[in-house]
Amino acid sequence: MSTKLNEFQNATVGMTVGVIEVLCLQPFNYCKNMIQQGQPLTADPRKLYRGVGANAVNMGSCTMIQFAVGGSLKKAVLGGENRQLKPLEEMGTGISAGVVSALVGSPLELIMIQQQRKGGSTGATFKTIATPSNFLRGFVGAAVREGLWTCGYLSIPPIVRRNLREMYPDTFDSDAKARIPAALLGGLFACYLTQPFDTVKTCMQGDIERTTYGSFTETAKVLGKDGITAFYRGATFRYGRMVCAVFMMDFLQGAVGPLLYPAAFK
Repeated sequence: MSTKLNEFQNATVGMTVGVIEVLCLQPFNYCKNMIQQGQPLTADPRKLYRGVGANAVNMGSCTMIQFAVGGSLKKAVLGGENRQLKPLEEMGTGISAGVVSALVGSPLELIMIQQQRKGGSTGATFKTIATPSNFLRGFVGAAVREGLWTCGYLSIPPIVRRNLREMYPDTFDSDAKARIPAALLGGLFACYLTQPFDTVKTCMQGDIERTTYGSFTETAKVLGKDGITAFYRGATFRYGRMVCAVFMMDFLQGAVGPLLYPAAFK
């Protein structure tokens, strides 16, 4: 999310970046969701890419909202000043943008997870779950996760990159060199702080019949019976995806903007 772009431009950059990320990394997402729900894995590409349409719309929409809201918040915080955001300001704008995006992302992930478990088209799945009680299922977990995830990929990498380049200018003499450790730290932050919330959300959305998992609190209690490790099921696949995603999105947000709107970066 760039302060050089307006809300619409930030939104289109975010949508483009989100869709590219999903098309590349959907198999990681499938494996993570299946492990969290105790379901078997597969190497069949047709199953690995189940729900990719809903997830592409999800990530495209969420990233679009995160870029647009985050860009607006950054401009508001700066108030016209020509300076870098402070770390807490950077993180606060990222978290706020992520929470807002969950309003769209949570229902779309519900569709994807139901498709991954049961198969079927996006339209048919939508018809079977199109009730208010189902569409809000898992929203709390999604909101917390998206807030911290957005902070992890939009806020943490720029902070880490700047600090590495200032503290170790000989080693990190370009953003490209600082991007890998920034992605590793951003992915670590985004994954392990949010994993318990994501696991509860995924289990709730995979069980819309409420056979095993009820409310957010009830689901957390059921998972808690198996110990803290139950909340971190699928974390390996999620961390792998997040490191790749943070690296890709950190690079793409800087590359796609000038490509789509070169006049804004002159």
